[in-house]
Amino acid sequence: MKWQIIFSVSVFVLAMSCQKMEPAGPGEDQTLDGPVAGLTAAQKQQFLRGDAAFNGEIFTKETGLGPLFVATSCGSCHAGDGKGHPFTTLTRFGQTDSTGNHFLQQGAPQLQDRAIPGHEPEQVPTGAAFAKFTPPANTGMGFLDAVSDADIIAMADPNDADGDGISGVVNWTPLKPYLTPREGSIKNGGRHIGRFGKKAGAYDLLQQTAGAYNQDMGITSSYEPYDTYSGAEIDPEVTNQTLLDVVFYLKTLKAPVQRNATDKDVVKGKELFMQINCGKCHVPILKTAYSTITALSNVTFYPYTDLLLHDMGDGLNDGYTEGNAKPAEWRTPALWGLGLSKQSQGGSYYLLHDGRARSIEAAILLHGGEALQSKDSYKVLQSGDKELLIKFLESL
Repeated sequence: MKWQIIFSVSVFVLAMSCQKMEPAGPGEDQTLDGPVAGLTAAQKQQFLRGDAAFNGEIFTKETGLGPLFVATSCGSCHAGDGKGHPFTTLTRFGQTDSTGNHFLQQGAPQLQDRAIPGHEPEQVPTGAAFAKFTPPANTGMGFLDAVSDADIIAMADPNDADGDGISGVVNWTPLKPYLTPREGSIKNGGRHIGRFGKKAGAYDLLQQTAGAYNQDMGITSSYEPYDTYSGAEIDPEVTNQTLLDVVFYLKTLKAPVQRNATDKDVVKGKELFMQINCGKCHVPILKTAYSTITALSNVTFYPYTDLLLHDMGDGLNDGYTEGNAKPAEWRTPALWGLGLSKQSQGGSYYLLHDGRARSIEAAILLHGGEALQSKDSYKVLQSGDKELLIKFLESL
């Protein structure tokens, strides 16, 4: 009996030791994936279906891939729902001004640089302007999708009426036939406010997702039914339900959580960020309007973007554009999640629209145009203050 008691106690102690030694998973502020809080049971199921389709479904020739394509799955360009890297960077080409893309018959706007056997990948046509686009992080996009048009218009200052040198503008984009305007949508000459993509050329996440299936993987849907190789309308290769599940997944991915927000160095870094007017474009606080997803309705959030186009100067002018955006104009990227970018980028930063900046400071120093004054103000900061500002940005 005595040995049984000793054995039982030993097993209990060993079990407790193992339990204590088991490494804890990463905290909410260390990952970009996971759903927003407040989803219903049915919504959680749809989130999981979308997650499985986005991260688990790898297309092959037999399941509709191509014949021309860039990637074989959604998740291959957005590891852990984070930013892409040079191996997943896209090339878009053909448009140089607001008159539209004149290379649509030659494969524009996106280069499909891979092909299934028996086909040749595309090459950028001679004379076509082009730009490299690094895939963005996916998290928090449902909040950006739910910002009202009125709030975006209120942040715009196309004529620089306040004289601060910053004149954010909207990319007014034609609405695809399959899209439904959001509540409170504002039109300008029959066009609507674009808010997704490097040039804000996509109206909403349905357009962004249907376009990605078609342009990135050569997968047709009822929304984008035209084969990127032949131009012919063909039967859908992904169901509406699957595509809508992916849209729901993207809408309900949580917003990145700031780390060490109360750290005195981080607080001081934020003060410096605002002091040199970075917050004029990278607006810290936005609020959602009504959303059919209750968890996204009337929520205050902290993305550090105004969703507007800004002229970033000649240094970031690739000569390529989309919609009404000018070649030097880029949509302000949200800065939330910036400090976690390296996790999906192979341990190094690849920042700005094409990943050319290998550090946060390098990205700042490549700013021009409307951001020139802020860049110059950063350059004259004491080295210690620069470190504080960078520490703040890495906390996002």
